[in-house]
Amino acid sequence: MDTAKTDRLVADAWDGDIVPQLVEYIRIPNKSPMFDADWQANGYMDAATDLLADWARKQDIKGMQVEVVRLPGRTPLIFIEIAGHNDDCVLLYGHLDKQPEMTGWADDLGPWLPVLKGDRLYGRGGADDGYAIFGSLTSIRALQAQGLPHARCVVLIEACEESGSYDLPFYVDHLAERIGKPSLVVCLDSGCANYDQLWCTTSLRGLAGGNLRVQVLTEGVHSGDASGIVPSSFRLLRQLLSRLEDEATGKILVEELSVEIPEQRRLQAVRAAEVLGDDVFDKFPFLPGMTPMDSDLTQMILNRTWRPMLSVTGADGLPPLSNAGNVLRPTTAVKLSLRLPPTLNPRVATEILKKVLTSNPPNGAVVEFEVEKASTGWNSPALAPWLEHAIDHASQEFFGAPAMYMGEGGTIPFMGMLGEKFPGAQFMITGVLGPHSNAHGPNEFLHIPTGKRVTSVVARVIADHYQASEKGLTRGVGAVAGESNFGDHGCC
Repeated sequence: MDTAKTDRLVADAWDGDIVPQLVEYIRIPNKSPMFDADWQANGYMDAATDLLADWARKQDIKGMQVEVVRLPGRTPLIFIEIAGHNDDCVLLYGHLDKQPEMTGWADDLGPWLPVLKGDRLYGRGGADDGYAIFGSLTSIRALQAQGLPHARCVVLIEACEESGSYDLPFYVDHLAERIGKPSLVVCLDSGCANYDQLWCTTSLRGLAGGNLRVQVLTEGVHSGDASGIVPSSFRLLRQLLSRLEDEATGKILVEELSVEIPEQRRLQAVRAAEVLGDDVFDKFPFLPGMTPMDSDLTQMILNRTWRPMLSVTGADGLPPLSNAGNVLRPTTAVKLSLRLPPTLNPRVATEILKKVLTSNPPNGAVVEFEVEKASTGWNSPALAPWLEHAIDHASQEFFGAPAMYMGEGGTIPFMGMLGEKFPGAQFMITGVLGPHSNAHGPNEFLHIPTGKRVTSVVARVIADHYQASEKGLTRGVGAVAGESNFGDHGCC
């Protein structure tokens, strides 16, 4: 590969074509089905799908077929097949659905308002994960422009990832014969701990969650009359959460929800902490004087990637402050999001969670826990020597620094499912969601230079995959580390 030629082609594609396309994509409010129950009637998902598929069809890529597959009642999927120089297969994955708006955007920014500021393209979905189809196809075009051979490539762009990919298994089964058995999976839906080098994801946490509701009365009553006699539903809910979490430290108290952290992952966390320093926590918008949960950088990384952690992401039964009278409320409800260790079965975890929260309700209150999410984590198989060399070589070529490896705290349900279906495949999981990019939150942005470099890296790795395939090095080299249990529901 001529690195300079790859750089030029990728940069020209991004500046002249990809960024303008992403601008139009960001304008479309195609929220994932979990956040837009009327997504079919609203038509935004189809609009985004057609935009990306139409762009794909216009690319000068030999042997490419682009199809939008629509199973009845399910979100659409873009399926692209590119003929290769041998029968091996590379599967490239991304998604096009988006998280909801979220509050707190800067005055000149907005979720559906694309704004270009220097190297950053602001707006919902550009980095998570609209750029994936553009990066994937441009990397293959860069290879073909230099006459470099590649294996058969399959690109899957789903429209349900932010809702837990519950439609994707049906498409994978439906397209099984056409997909074949990939020996390399490339996923561009992950993050990077800095923008200075390539970061590969070694693990993803699972997710268990749902709605916890505590009811003490049939209707609200005067707080002066009832307090001291009627237990507060908020206080009882707080008691229940204390069964699960140490409120002083954030540690999950239920031992069955933790796992033994593999030694290799501990060592990778140590190395990442050495490279990142205070960037481990500085990337978050802490208020002045606010401190992280731990003072040890390595432990922060392990907390974020291998330990269970609880977030309360929503509440019901609480009126806004401006309309809160002196009433002892009958009900308090919260939405719980419990991140799970990568190798923990999410169905088992969900049952544990439900039992802990609903058994022996305090004061005889009515306690209900409605399970909403159960999504598997993922722990990468050991890298084959050819892939480890290819990744590091590519990082040195296009970033000028060695590749780094670290777990991610989020969830990509597709990885657990693919690990189960293709236990011999190798995985390269990377992405552009770096410091301050704020996926799912306000002021989300895509760092364009990283998008370009990741595109070039993928081209190099696909080229090296072909060479390894010709030597017989790509088949059956990996085995999934840990148990894979694809949940029925989930969210990233």
